[in-house]
Amino acid sequence: MTSTAPEARQGQDAGEPHGEDPASWQQRLRRFGHSPRPGIGLRERLVPPYTRPGIQLWAVLGISPPMAERLVRWSAWGGPLLVALVAGLLRFWNLGSPHALIFDETYYAKDSWALINQGYEGDWPKDIDKLILADPSKVDVPVDPGYVVHPPVGKWIIGLGEHFFGFTPFGWRFMVAVLGTLSVLMLCRIGRRLFRSTFLGCLAGTLLAVDGLHFVMSRTALLDLVLMFFVLAAFGALLIDRDWARRRLAAALPVDEEGVLRPDAGVAENLRLGWRPWRITAGLMLGLAFATKWNGLYIMVGFGLMTVLWDVGARRTAGAVRPYLAVLKRDLVPAFVSTVPVALLTYLVSWTGWIVTGKGYYRNWAQTDGRGGNWTWLPDWLRSLWHYEYQVYEFHVNLTSGHTYQSNPWSWIVLGRPVSYFWEEQQGCAASATGKCSREVLAIGTPLLWWAACFALVYVLWRWFFRRDWRAGAIVCGVAAGWLPWFLYQERTIFLFYAVVFVPFLCLAVTMMIGAMLGPAAGTGTGQELGLSSGDPTGERRRTLGAIGAGVLVLLIIWNFIYFWPIYTGTPIPDGSWRERMWLDTWI
Repeated sequence: MTSTAPEARQGQDAGEPHGEDPASWQQRLRRFGHSPRPGIGLRERLVPPYTRPGIQLWAVLGISPPMAERLVRWSAWGGPLLVALVAGLLRFWNLGSPHALIFDETYYAKDSWALINQGYEGDWPKDIDKLILADPSKVDVPVDPGYVVHPPVGKWIIGLGEHFFGFTPFGWRFMVAVLGTLSVLMLCRIGRRLFRSTFLGCLAGTLLAVDGLHFVMSRTALLDLVLMFFVLAAFGALLIDRDWARRRLAAALPVDEEGVLRPDAGVAENLRLGWRPWRITAGLMLGLAFATKWNGLYIMVGFGLMTVLWDVGARRTAGAVRPYLAVLKRDLVPAFVSTVPVALLTYLVSWTGWIVTGKGYYRNWAQTDGRGGNWTWLPDWLRSLWHYEYQVYEFHVNLTSGHTYQSNPWSWIVLGRPVSYFWEEQQGCAASATGKCSREVLAIGTPLLWWAACFALVYVLWRWFFRRDWRAGAIVCGVAAGWLPWFLYQERTIFLFYAVVFVPFLCLAVTMMIGAMLGPAAGTGTGQELGLSSGDPTGERRRTLGAIGAGVLVLLIIWNFIYFWPIYTGTPIPDGSWRERMWLDTWI
């Protein structure tokens, strides 16, 4: 059985463990019977192979080698699709319940309906929610423009579901549930590519599927799940681009007379990698993220730095003596052009409805209050949009009014203060000793998953700092880009559900920790590094204990999700049962 540990068969950049090639004289001595110590070759360090189940597993299952080969190929997509199917069934089950505009759906559902019908957001009456829920056919879209403080992409996506399924709870939640399901599929594939293991990829997707915050946000018409989807898609595109660039380098490097790939400073420092479509895709996804909520800008900066460092590591591994200078000359400008301008252009295009209708809020500011000045040579629509954006910025940075469910970002990782989206107390409940039942939709992560993630983050930080593991660094970047910017605005009114943007990276961190718990298979390069070898009973015992511990942790997380299911879905439960689930006083 092959290793499922994230360390197994993962080549590392030069300067990291296994970064030295076997000495050439050792290779020459092969003809005299010398066997050099096994190591990871340059090709494997540039583009690590995927782990594969060992022949022992198939023999135990009674599966022939040809059939086993087909199953391995099928599992690369079949496993992620199966996990996504389960996630989708969970998210679409009874999606229209509660039949209400819960929490900020009261803004986004209505703005999305206006966008789909007239191209700009309207100024809705304050008492319109009851009529919408009772009979949406009697609701007219307001013609007067409404002042909104978020870009339009997320609302266009929510409105797409309303277009097909009506101005109903199911309609305005439909597309968010679709993106929530697809994000599980993406994380399976991203985890597989990151760890080079289908098993670990599917495990990461499974953890995301049973995270309570991701689950609730997938069933609520808010913008943050849409933002998370585009951020995750951008990360996946950059991950594919990383492999693509490193394969390009490997193909250009020389091969010695024994067929061994050799580093070459000339190739590593001067090779132009050319057209990189996946980096452009990442720029498009980051633009859509930014055009959903502005904190996508911070993530674009974080991911941009990450991918430049990836290029540095690739060129160093390929033999560059001055990899930073090589990246500065060959990669930095193309990297910038393929991401930042693409993202900004995407952002501008997202405002097309506001621009062409000429009726949105502040749309004609340049022709009225904004006449004159030094920028009159710019198009009126662009000046009006800039003014609108400035006003929105002022709103966001000065939003300090108190809220019952606001929380400090320091408390997010331990789920200090979740947000109640919906609450209803029912009288005459026969199942309750007090005669009362409670219905709640609580935006809170699966506690055992998040608390395990606290330890997992410490582990990946250790891997990044002391083992120089690029995968740990990528996970840290995803968490930091989505979380740390909020510490700059601690006086602002902010909420725990903003953390959904980095939940996939928490799942990757827990997956990496679980992979380390499982340990490497005996006989792999990593196994030798750990002092384990084939037939070593200590290694087998350690792997068995690790598998038991990892299995117990995953099962506890799944049980925890099932236990909190009623307060994720608004299912009526006896008042006592609801109180049993309020593990901390701050959850009430």
